[in-house]
Amino acid sequence: MQVIETLAIPHGDAPLGEEQQQQAINAIENGKVIFLPQLTFKLTALEQRFLSPNYVDPKAKNISFDIHSHTLCGVQGSPNDKQQLQAMMKRFAIQARQLVEHLFPHYQTALEQARTSFRPVQVSDRKTSYRKDDKRLHVDAFPATPNQGKRILRVFSNINPQGEDRVWRVGEPFENVAKRFLPQISNPPPGSAKLLKLLKITKSYRTHYDHIMLQIHDRMKADETYQQQAQQCEVRFPPNTTWIVQTDQVSHAAMSGQYLLEQTFYLPVTAMQDPQRSPLRILEKLTSRSLI
Repeated sequence: MQVIETLAIPHGDAPLGEEQQQQAINAIENGKVIFLPQLTFKLTALEQRFLSPNYVDPKAKNISFDIHSHTLCGVQGSPNDKQQLQAMMKRFAIQARQLVEHLFPHYQTALEQARTSFRPVQVSDRKTSYRKDDKRLHVDAFPATPNQGKRILRVFSNINPQGEDRVWRVGEPFENVAKRFLPQISNPPPGSAKLLKLLKITKSYRTHYDHIMLQIHDRMKADETYQQQAQQCEVRFPPNTTWIVQTDQVSHAAMSGQYLLEQTFYLPVTAMQDPQRSPLRILEKLTSRSLI
């Protein structure tokens, strides 16, 4: 089960040849995890103190940063702490953007930068409902934030200072997942998408694609037999390494690890080199209908 594509890139703005860029885009669109073992995000001496779960609001599991509004959420601490955390996360957001643009110049004009997150809480200790339990295999879909078919591309960096790996499970190809769970999914009630938006339960209109993806996400996590028996493998990401994955396509579960930085991007399907490899087009092929 070949799920990892390793690339030797020492820093995010390193010059890349066309062959390496083509290798990267083929890997990401084919549902692989791009692993960058030489690429690290370095904290300053002052930032080292943030390697503690004490800066996360107890009601949140992560600290998030919006580069467009320059706001932090899910954080506690002094005004000075918050200012320095914001600077750290903004620096990561900028470096992640540079990395993605260098690796995938084909995406550059269409790429939408979303939230940045800092995850200082130990994954294996987190207690939550099965729907929010990221230790269960799943593909990403968001109840309140429909993405209407756009790809979810994420950059992760393990900044753990104690030598602890970030441990994932990576599952079977998306089309296999879809074929298994699609027969269990019924159509949403008529008018429900408009009502959800009107009541501000969702931030935008939940398309039929979003409905299916959310159902797949929930049913994957709820199915104990699937969690145990589905084709999968363990992948370990050591400290001071970076990886990139499209989490709407790659079935994954975060089993353990602490201190992670993550940047999310959205990408329209039409900006892909091969849109037929997207979850949207795969689901449309399997359902024989337009989903957005």
